[in-house]
Amino acid sequence: MLEYFGLGTTAEGVYRLMLDKPSWGVVDLAGELGVEPAQVRAALDELFELSLIRDSAEREGHLRAVSPGVGLQLLLAKQQEEHDRQTQRIAAGQAAMAQLVAEYSSRETLRASSDAEQVLGMDGILGRIEELTDATRVEMLSIMPGVQAPAAMDAAQRNNDILLARNVTIRTAMQEAARNDKGTLAYAQSLTDAGAEVRAAPLLPPRMLVFDRATGLVPIDPANTSHGVLVLTGRGVVASLVALFEQVWASAVPLGASRARTRHGVTPQERELLRLLGQGHTDESAAKRLGVSQRTCRRMMADLMERLNARSRFEAGLLAARAGWL
Repeated sequence: MLEYFGLGTTAEGVYRLMLDKPSWGVVDLAGELGVEPAQVRAALDELFELSLIRDSAEREGHLRAVSPGVGLQLLLAKQQEEHDRQTQRIAAGQAAMAQLVAEYSSRETLRASSDAEQVLGMDGILGRIEELTDATRVEMLSIMPGVQAPAAMDAAQRNNDILLARNVTIRTAMQEAARNDKGTLAYAQSLTDAGAEVRAAPLLPPRMLVFDRATGLVPIDPANTSHGVLVLTGRGVVASLVALFEQVWASAVPLGASRARTRHGVTPQERELLRLLGQGHTDESAAKRLGVSQRTCRRMMADLMERLNARSRFEAGLLAARAGWL
């Protein structure tokens, strides 16, 4: 149960026993759990690092378990801090990516660089992706913001089947909004069933594909991905795309998992909505960033206001901050 806090099975067992049997030593704990003493000592190091056990004030050289109400609350606070840092890093990565795409989009840069290729039109894009799929042997990373069009999912499914048949690793980050679209959710489920990994996050950078960490595809215009893409092969550029993907991946959760609420009772998507509106985004802008319709955005906000007992959005923001939701 405590794996959500980063505890291994042995560490959780040791922690529970120390709460129930504070006088037990390493040998007693190992005997009860049926493991080697060395495993118990490693678990103690793990628990000490997480501040779930501390030095005993009564018995020199012994340890005591911190009560769950205190210890797990501290872990939750640390996880929330890490989530906030991840969100800030992703936002910075989005800005860096937008600047990078803008630089490479200029015709002068494209003509002068052998590390970028401009491909225009859907037929050209699909053809180039098919070529890269055929050449990929190890890994394909993708970011798919928003709800996906059926034609795009059909084309992606064909390429995914080819990669998975070749035992290529596929990791795909989709938006939380995908849960609300039957077609996109079915596509994600088929990917998972075939052996790919799919995670979801409230906010995502623009569309991205990276093949074998050697070639990246990004849209020339994120607002109109069918217009054209940039095929990037520069080592530094592709490394930056991979780093951005890994940041997104680390903060995302498996798409099939329930939309777990934080200790304050809000989902990550609801938290991001409150942040976006607090930053001055309109319903239209917030909905676009979250990959949902304006109607869904308004419904989510109405629900949050009702739960906060707020009479206005401004008051909702104040109450949400006061409640620790932001």
